[in-house]
Amino acid sequence: MLRLLHIEFIKLWNNRSSKILIISYFVLLTSIALVAAIKFDIGPIKFHLAEQGIFNFPYIWHFNTFITAFFKLFLAIVIVSMMANEYSNKTIKQNLIDGLSKKEFILSKFLTVVSFSLISTFFVFSVSLILGLIYSDYNELSIIFSDMEFLLAYFVKLMGFFAFCLFLGILVKRSAFALGFLILWQVFEGFVRGMIRWKLFDGETTDFIMGFFPLNAMWKLIDEPFTRLGAVQSVADQIGEKFDMDYGVHGYEILIVLAWTSLFIYFSYALLKKRDL
Repeated sequence: MLRLLHIEFIKLWNNRSSKILIISYFVLLTSIALVAAIKFDIGPIKFHLAEQGIFNFPYIWHFNTFITAFFKLFLAIVIVSMMANEYSNKTIKQNLIDGLSKKEFILSKFLTVVSFSLISTFFVFSVSLILGLIYSDYNELSIIFSDMEFLLAYFVKLMGFFAFCLFLGILVKRSAFALGFLILWQVFEGFVRGMIRWKLFDGETTDFIMGFFPLNAMWKLIDEPFTRLGAVQSVADQIGEKFDMDYGVHGYEILIVLAWTSLFIYFSYALLKKRDL
């Protein structure tokens, strides 16, 4: 397996566009630290974002995994481009001629997906830990390492999304069209959600049904963290509002995304196996 992964990383690193996108992605992950530097000092109004509790343990695990998940599109472009290049450069055919089976080819792509997800998760963990140790008001070990399930959800979310992009790259063969299809699928899920909510069920039932759709299932893994922030809760209390939300990571949501990940990899292999390359 290490041999397959080594082959993929050589291909990616020798591709200038992929290299730039990968580096940009990790620079963006690191740039979340710049949020700590945001300050407003206008007369009597003094505002320092880091002092609002966003880097407090264990809240930081929730906040950072939610925010950094938006950057995954950079690696999504790398993955669909990786497949497009295999077809356009005919390296896929050459790999098979050289003795690589179609199963090993898909395995090498899946290992790349898992590697990107693992490295990203470790990167977010490291940046969050450093920021938390610097800015958090709570530094007890039991608090620091609580709510770590958000990192697991982040890993599963990335792996599912990248597996979907891999499938689209194999299905469409062109990176621009694959990304276009990804956007169309997002629109489709939004349309289905609207129709179900309008014609059939209430909001709670609609959310339950949509939780089985791939992109919605990935989105639901990590709920928005902003209404969980103490400052937001205080403002809500003052105006008579109350946020009654379940922010936790649930096992059944992880299982749904893992099931979709398995299906995307299987469909990718079935599609490749069926095609005459």
